[in-house]
Amino acid sequence: MRNPPYICALDAAMDVVDGKWKALILWALDERLRRFGELRRSLPGISEKVLAQQLRELEADGIVRRTVFEETVPRVEYELTDAGVALYAALGALGEWGARRMSELDLVPTHGRE
Repeated sequence: MRNPPYICALDAAMDVVDGKWKALILWALDERLRRFGELRRSLPGISEKVLAQQLRELEADGIVRRTVFEETVPRVEYELTDAGVALYAALGALGEWGARRMSELDLVPTHGRE
């Protein structure tokens, strides 16, 4: 918990996905686990610094799991935890609303997947 006290449960939930990038990080990790560079390429416009910060916060909140592989060239992979999968599912209705809204406004997503 980062910013209690919360006014309601929705306030507590929004604290976890607050900001421009966290919901998009969940979206990118929904398909599969990814390495840092893959995540960055899937999120045009995010800086390495911001991505690292957002991933650290999501990891601290138990939403993202970070696994480090001690190899000749160290490898780090990120994936959703069970709590992250549940949160992404909960955001599904919001995404559906956003798709309807974009359709009403004749907007097209800038990325291939909705």
